[in-house]
Amino acid sequence: MLGSPPRTVDEMSRETTHFGYETVPVGDKAQRVKGVFDSVAGRYDLMNDLMSGGLHRLWKRFAIEQAAIRRGQAVLDLAGGTGDLAGKFASQVGSSGHVVLADINASMLQQGRSRLIDAGVAGNLTIAQVDAESLPFAPASFDCVTIAFGLRNVTGKEAALASMLRVLKPGGKMLILDFSKPADVLKPAYDLYSFRILPLLGKLVADDESSYQYLAESIRMHPDQESLLGIMRDAGFERCRYHNLAGGIVALHIGYRI
Repeated sequence: MLGSPPRTVDEMSRETTHFGYETVPVGDKAQRVKGVFDSVAGRYDLMNDLMSGGLHRLWKRFAIEQAAIRRGQAVLDLAGGTGDLAGKFASQVGSSGHVVLADINASMLQQGRSRLIDAGVAGNLTIAQVDAESLPFAPASFDCVTIAFGLRNVTGKEAALASMLRVLKPGGKMLILDFSKPADVLKPAYDLYSFRILPLLGKLVADDESSYQYLAESIRMHPDQESLLGIMRDAGFERCRYHNLAGGIVALHIGYRI
């Protein structure tokens, strides 16, 4: 009796994905990423300041400026973690608007909730644990969707972008802030920092070297500027563009639902 035909390379590749440089079953990645953020949640903000020398605050400020949020608007901040963007958006939309701070990781949301309560942010902000690949919101619910330093951790980026497009209102804006491909002149120093200094910081400050090794690897596996632009367009976003920050170490991608 003839057996099943051998699977093609394409069929096998659809069953696996990357977790940093490691190849893992598609169904395992979300749990592996959860483990990383469960581990680092308590030191997440401190490590961000140490890793970037505080530059992450300037990158996020630029993203907030480009979002150009107005009073009365509805904003979804995906992978919003400890609430850096969501807190600012809440003050911008005012009492007539609404912001949803969303993340798939409960530990990160707990940190964000505590921070926002301490900052006096309430009333117009909701916290929701959601999967970016299948957002549980009605179509055309938001004027703006943001995701900062989170898309590279999503297993199905195409599915996530399609889900974001669905919940955007016509004319709505989507912003992706994430690490990207730096200029060639920066790569030697950047690689040295990423694979030597960053894991050491993780070990000394967060007692977690492996999570920050994953961070360095996940950045290298994330689509570069032009590749992500193409993925956005394929998902249906229009008027797509990006801004390089810090010589391309970070990029802000912007697209619209028309």
